[in-house]
Amino acid sequence: MTTIREREMDSVWITGAVGAIKALSYVYDLITFPVYLLLQRPWEKRKASRRIKARPVSQDEHSIVYRNVDPIGPMHAALVRQNIDTLEAMLKWVAKVHADKGCLGTRQILAEEDEVQPNGRVFKKYKMGEYRWKSFTEVENLAAKFSRGLKELGLTTRKNIVIFAETREEWMIAAHACFKQNLTIVTIYATLGDDAIAHGINETEVDTVITSYELLPKFKKLLSKVPEVKHIIYMEDQLKQADTSGFKELARIIPFQEVVKVGNTSNAALVPPKTEDTAIIMYTSGSTGVPKGVILSHKNVIATLKAFCDSVIIKDDDVFMGFLPLAHVFELLSESVCLLNGVPIGYSSPLTMIDSSSKIQKGCKGDASVLHPSCLTAVPLILDRISKGINEKVKRSGPFRQAIFNFAYQYKLKWTRRGYDTPIFDKTIFAAAKHVLGGRVRMILTGGAPLSPDTHMQVKLCLCVTVIQGYGLTETCSCATVMDAYDRSTGRVGAPTTVCDIALENWEEAGYKVTDKPNPRGEIIIGGDNISEGYYKLPDKSKEDFFTKDGKKWFRTGDVGEFHPDGVIKIIDRKKDLVKLQFGEYVSLGKVESELKTCPLVENICVYGDATKHFTVALIVPNHHHLEEIATSRGITTTSFEELCNNPQVEKAVLQALVEHSKKCNLQKFEIPGAVKLVTETWSPDMGLVTAAFKLKRKEVQERYKHEISRMYAS
Repeated sequence: MTTIREREMDSVWITGAVGAIKALSYVYDLITFPVYLLLQRPWEKRKASRRIKARPVSQDEHSIVYRNVDPIGPMHAALVRQNIDTLEAMLKWVAKVHADKGCLGTRQILAEEDEVQPNGRVFKKYKMGEYRWKSFTEVENLAAKFSRGLKELGLTTRKNIVIFAETREEWMIAAHACFKQNLTIVTIYATLGDDAIAHGINETEVDTVITSYELLPKFKKLLSKVPEVKHIIYMEDQLKQADTSGFKELARIIPFQEVVKVGNTSNAALVPPKTEDTAIIMYTSGSTGVPKGVILSHKNVIATLKAFCDSVIIKDDDVFMGFLPLAHVFELLSESVCLLNGVPIGYSSPLTMIDSSSKIQKGCKGDASVLHPSCLTAVPLILDRISKGINEKVKRSGPFRQAIFNFAYQYKLKWTRRGYDTPIFDKTIFAAAKHVLGGRVRMILTGGAPLSPDTHMQVKLCLCVTVIQGYGLTETCSCATVMDAYDRSTGRVGAPTTVCDIALENWEEAGYKVTDKPNPRGEIIIGGDNISEGYYKLPDKSKEDFFTKDGKKWFRTGDVGEFHPDGVIKIIDRKKDLVKLQFGEYVSLGKVESELKTCPLVENICVYGDATKHFTVALIVPNHHHLEEIATSRGITTTSFEELCNNPQVEKAVLQALVEHSKKCNLQKFEIPGAVKLVTETWSPDMGLVTAAFKLKRKEVQERYKHEISRMYAS
């Protein structure tokens, strides 16, 4: 047992060692400062970060409109010059330009074997090989063959065709095959509930669904709810044969490769789309109500591709790792930018991504270690988990290493804010974190929800990457704003892109006005070629959210923004998240949740406000490790996670920790939850409590836990 005296001695030794390192770093800074000043030219970085990115083009007492000031980029100009106005024309063009370069890659699964764990349990693990690549020419040819195969098999009698599958190379090939026949792909998240999936299929009146081996059993249960579906094409598994028994009397089952094989010998004519034709009906897993189908034309998608190419710096040796759902507009457009620029896309999944992923066999490397990607997309929840994972690993590493890491982090933070890089620290202290994702990642693109400034900065510093935050919605084809590559700020989402204008309109009820000082504030309205025509078969809702003015299509987002002097916008509120408490205070639930998610105890959180009460309450999915620490510190020896969550003492301790964290985040007293309930379930898209982008489905969460909410207020 370590004595108090020994702990004191250790503390003195650690303090002395860190002090010595600080002294050495001070000498090192004095010697190297002139060299770094000349080589890194920090004043240029600061100037680039501060530059004006957008300016107002019109303004009155009720609204203000901002527009990007940058010229269009070379790829944008090339698309205009080549008259590339559809996704079909885009793939045909890039196949000629990039020909034999690797385009889509899938990692070989050599075998699935039993692996005995230290506790005696047996898990199925993958023995994996290298990535196998298809060139741009091969992808274009496969899409053409699959397209002709669809026609030969008589599967194109309806204009709409559903893709209901996980992210993989066949998804992208199938989508482009449909575009070659001017078919509209209907995208539906694999994680939606059965009723929501059936709703999308029935509403679009499809008779053909493209799915995967993994989802065949799930779809089998759905068949009784989708009577119009007569054909199911499934993407095969690398190891296992599909069980198609029980389908015959309900639908025709066709392997993906069989469609390709039929198309290989076909001369059926292809029917290219026009720019105004509908490319995608994308079903949102929206945070309220049943999913809505958003109509996206080829014109919308090409507009977004132009904007993203203008906003993001792409390098010749870039490799992209795709793992987010392709049914999400953000991932689909990000991967389409890669196709357009000749960037290879290697596919992965959370089960195999890193060396410690759940399906990776011991001694086998994860996908990132084999692929060595330079770019990837991530939703804020994933980055929050990475951030918390770093903190927990540092905490477990012991007092000395923790002290060294904290010093290194603060050192790098100080010099980064001044515009300098820290190559020595990057190659030593932060090298291990960087190599978790393969060692080459230089850029992480994030969107779909607000990213907290603390997470943004920690991921940027510890992984040695540029984190680029963007803002967009399915209704705007993922496009509205993108952070400038040289913008060193956090907590903002960038300036309007080159293809759209952004207006702020007064929201009088909550006191947001474009005349506010120092910065104009209001509801965000987005207008441009990237704006959808509306919702599929929902004319009233379309009329409510979309409008046309001076020949330009506009969309009312329901988000509230604030424009800064450099033309960059910050999301500060959301109409649907605002509640008015008993004494008249307005609380932005989303803002409070975003701040409290940075608390180490919190894995996920839903804050609720009742207009008849004077305080909010919170449902919390707690972090297992930190919850156990709190229990131990209070002498609670219960080992069951469920029992800990239901223990009043633990609940009280969590509330206390949350109150202290709220004060650090400068939350107002009325914003701080007055009661909490710890829930044992991890909220996932499968449960219908979060979207595929892990945004809260507030209404569903509140309905599921209505009794717990009532008890919190009663207590």
